[in-house]
Amino acid sequence: MSTCPESYTCSDEGLLLPIVSEASWPIGARATVYLIGLLWSFMAIAIIADIFMSAISTITSHTQEVKIPDDSESGYKTIEVLRWNGTVANLTLMALGSSAPEILLSIIEIVFNDFKSGELGPSTVVGSAAFNLMVICGVCVIGIPSSETRRIKKLKVFAITAVFSVLAYVWLIIILMVNTPDFVDLWEAVVTLFMFPILVILAYILDKNYFGSASVDDETGLEVDNLLSQEHADKQVIVEMLRRLKSNPDADEKEVARLTAHLMEQNQHHNRAWYRINAIRTLTGGTRLTTPLTDKSNELLETLLVAEEAGGDPDFIHLSEGGKKAIVEFESPSTAVIEKEGRVKINVIRHGNLDRRVLFRIETIDGTAEATSDYKPLKKTMVFEPKETLLSFDIEIIDDNTWEPDEVFFIRMTIEPEQQAVLGKHPVTQVTILNDDEPGTIQFANPSFLFKESVGCAQVKVERINGCDGRIVAKWKTKDITAVGGRDYENTSGEIVFEHGELTKMIEINIKDDLEFEKDENFEVDLVEVDGGAKLGKLKRCVVTIVNDDEFAGFVDRIADLTNANLDALRLGKQTWAKQFEEALNVNGGDLETATAFSYLLHFMTFGFKSFFALIPPPTIWGGWLCFFVSLLCIGLITAIVADLANIFGCLIGLESEVTAITFVALGTSLPDLFASKTAATMEKYADSAIGNVTGSNSVNVFLGLGFAWVVAAIYWTSKGVSFEVPAGSLGFSVAIFTVCAIVTLILIVVRRVVGVFGNAELGGPKTPKLISGFFMIFLWLVYVLLASLQTYGYIEGF
Repeated sequence: MSTCPESYTCSDEGLLLPIVSEASWPIGARATVYLIGLLWSFMAIAIIADIFMSAISTITSHTQEVKIPDDSESGYKTIEVLRWNGTVANLTLMALGSSAPEILLSIIEIVFNDFKSGELGPSTVVGSAAFNLMVICGVCVIGIPSSETRRIKKLKVFAITAVFSVLAYVWLIIILMVNTPDFVDLWEAVVTLFMFPILVILAYILDKNYFGSASVDDETGLEVDNLLSQEHADKQVIVEMLRRLKSNPDADEKEVARLTAHLMEQNQHHNRAWYRINAIRTLTGGTRLTTPLTDKSNELLETLLVAEEAGGDPDFIHLSEGGKKAIVEFESPSTAVIEKEGRVKINVIRHGNLDRRVLFRIETIDGTAEATSDYKPLKKTMVFEPKETLLSFDIEIIDDNTWEPDEVFFIRMTIEPEQQAVLGKHPVTQVTILNDDEPGTIQFANPSFLFKESVGCAQVKVERINGCDGRIVAKWKTKDITAVGGRDYENTSGEIVFEHGELTKMIEINIKDDLEFEKDENFEVDLVEVDGGAKLGKLKRCVVTIVNDDEFAGFVDRIADLTNANLDALRLGKQTWAKQFEEALNVNGGDLETATAFSYLLHFMTFGFKSFFALIPPPTIWGGWLCFFVSLLCIGLITAIVADLANIFGCLIGLESEVTAITFVALGTSLPDLFASKTAATMEKYADSAIGNVTGSNSVNVFLGLGFAWVVAAIYWTSKGVSFEVPAGSLGFSVAIFTVCAIVTLILIVVRRVVGVFGNAELGGPKTPKLISGFFMIFLWLVYVLLASLQTYGYIEGF
């Protein structure tokens, strides 16, 4: 008769686990269960960290009114600025938010291990720092499109945090391996902890330029980054957007509002908390902080891209380059050819993103002209190579020596969905086969044109008839009637060019919409001169009438209201308990229209955690502080479970705690930071939010994560008359290897900023140098993990 032993393999490795006897379980089954539990618990940490960061974001977003001098009658204007300095917030609450699991793991391990140093906590701090500095920076370098760069704006702050991020680990080497080997005295622990406020103070001083000349941005004495971003839709922006969407019939108010909110969020400056929360919610199927686009709103976005590339104001909206596509179209909407010439040349142009290879197909379609009898049909695939902007092809015209009236056929262009390209304004061109060789007559298509005030750009059609031979330049000008040039419309004179064979052109005149009720107004457009032997036709004058559009003004108001509703739904720190449960119980927080199958999978995997953590008080209570402390308590509880899962899993598969820490645990706690930094790198104008916070977080991990825990333990052991023992062993070797790799990584970042071959920027730049430097940083991390692991298992001797 056998009995269940009280102690079995790895049963004594955990603080809280195992909760039931696993003596009869196979080792493989136990290892599988603990691995799944470890990975699942990382999702729990991510979700509670989301709530914790929301509380921090609420706390640091409190504002106050400040008066600054200006030229108004009062002599000043009142603006709102954030109470928290951005640099101080990043190094204190923000760093605590992103590093809380690592910091608490180190503290919990010591407190519940009879104040003895463990292997998991300190190794996780170092392993996480290695992943953050080398992998995250490498991914951010590679992730920027080749035509772009990102530079660090607050270079002084980055410099001081970079120095301290190295100094922190050099200090660990000194106290663990040089000054008091394998022991940490109380004064050493206190110095470690107090390096944290020293770092914050020095970074604040450099950020405020107290010992140097202020930058242009700081001339008012206020930080530009602290100015509140626009939180409400601007009707003029909506009007301009609708003008550019005029060719898209699907521009209904709901989709335009969704697109407006999306672009406003995409182009605002966001802090580190915003990016981390958004990354976590993306990974867990939660409510994202950017308005997701539906298929229809994505189509509207492509229409905007076409309008912008076709000559729109480049300052209207800065769309992210990562979503920008190549735009391919025919150079002219119509072309004519004299039958006896035997062939017609057609040009295709490409603009927008020029970095990709684009394939497209062209195909002729019969009109009154028939394939094989009037022209030879063509159906082929063409390719734009990177940086190529113009392609041409010929179509053979059949001369049958028989008089026929003018005939037409069409050429259609198509692009496969997988191509990173869209069709422009002219995806079809008309070819007219003529029977004469006259230069032609130039005239307006109609004697009058009617446009709504909201049209944005009035296109007045000019035709070339009775011939198309040679290049013709036609000059035009406008004449006020009741509309006034410069006030009601722009572009009061200009010229249009008909290339050989071209039959139609558009005079484009910008119409100004003041969103005020006015009577209908009109002006005249005159064709005043042509060259090349062409003549002016009978319709050499036309009248353009601008009609008021009250319905459009109401349409704009409704879009503005919907946009503001979308933006308000994304604001952090405005949730109620009811809203928290609504978002927790629904995929994508209730936005089922944009939910994918993967979103559903992530939601159901994390449903239990979301529901439980929805009980935490929302950030709207007590300015976010109640949510802050309750979330911190929950992070501590989950971290204790993670420590047990990692220790037992490592024990079951024969993996040392130090190796488990620098691989599984470090990656699990740092993945949200990776996605947050990658998103910040592509969305932000500067590199600060992407990599500028990495060095600060790495410093804080040591100063708080190890410093605070070591102070508590050192006080405990000093009171007993002995020193706090921290065996250097694998930890010392790991710290030394990391320090060397960190110095090399930081030197490479500096070199990238000052050397032209890298684009003179920390992130992005030319493709080949970018890839080499980015993958080299990731390679350094692999070297660190490999060497630290080999030393742990005795294949490499320690120092």
